[in-house]
Amino acid sequence: MLNANESPFDNQYQVEASRLNRYSECQPKELIEAYAAYAGVAPAQVLTSRGADEGIELLIRAYCEPNQDAILFCPPTYGMYSISAETIGVERKLVPLTDEWQLDLESIEKNLDDVKLVFVCSPNNPTGNLINREDIVALLEMTKDRAIVVMDEAYIDFCPEASTVELLAEYQNLAILRTMSKAFALAGLRCGFTLANEELINVLLKVIAPYPVPVPVADIAVQALSAQGLERVTQQVKTITENRAQLQSALSELPGVEVYPGYGNYLLVKFPQGDVLFKAAWDEALFFATHRLPIVFASVLVITKSAKEPSNLSHSSLLCRTLNISKEQL
Repeated sequence: MLNANESPFDNQYQVEASRLNRYSECQPKELIEAYAAYAGVAPAQVLTSRGADEGIELLIRAYCEPNQDAILFCPPTYGMYSISAETIGVERKLVPLTDEWQLDLESIEKNLDDVKLVFVCSPNNPTGNLINREDIVALLEMTKDRAIVVMDEAYIDFCPEASTVELLAEYQNLAILRTMSKAFALAGLRCGFTLANEELINVLLKVIAPYPVPVPVADIAVQALSAQGLERVTQQVKTITENRAQLQSALSELPGVEVYPGYGNYLLVKFPQGDVLFKAAWDEALFFATHRLPIVFASVLVITKSAKEPSNLSHSSLLCRTLNISKEQL
């Protein structure tokens, strides 16, 4: 299963079962402090939730009036911005990314009327690229006193140097979404975070459920954020990025295949006959995320290579051997 960009690592944790008769804290102090230290912010700037998806919903519920306000996002990108807005009854404004998968700032500015939240994903899902830092700053300047810019950094642990966290000190209209589902290999835990100024966090605390993070979830997340846990994450991220580079190199040798630079744990790949590849993968019970992107006229697949797969597959035969198909079929 490669379609959800999950980690291949199955890390083990100890779960304390003696406190399950008690409700959890709304914002478990130990967890908040641990993630604040990891992210480089104050505890008052952190809110934890059931995955980053809940953070998306909380922001829309807190800052948008149904049938009145709007959110803006830039496809192709993560689908939950649209789904959450539609569920709540908030208008969705779409401003497509440019041919280089970057922000179209001019078009965004023309569409800001009634917009309360602008969602930007970097590294972007599904394209894998980073959004230009200067464009993010320009967007923050553009939306001052107008809208909140929400940076979705679900995959930032694979390229921490690209985080916008240091911009929180300068821009009050910035919120950052994080998750432990990807690099921390805890997709099944459903533990995410929103980083922002204290005032914004306090607004979200007014709309979040009373006990959003179960006791075992908080316990495991704190273990993952310990010195030992972070050392393990660092090593696993290193392994994944090395495998990504190997996969990118091997795919690039296939005829007619274009591989886009990726900064997460996945790659965006353009195939001349993507339908053939997808069918072959399906027949082998190997599931990709497939996207019909408006700028790419052939099928595009997002592929993640498992770190547990053998690393001695030779160059252009890597994917074809996995799928048991020939290069000519592509």
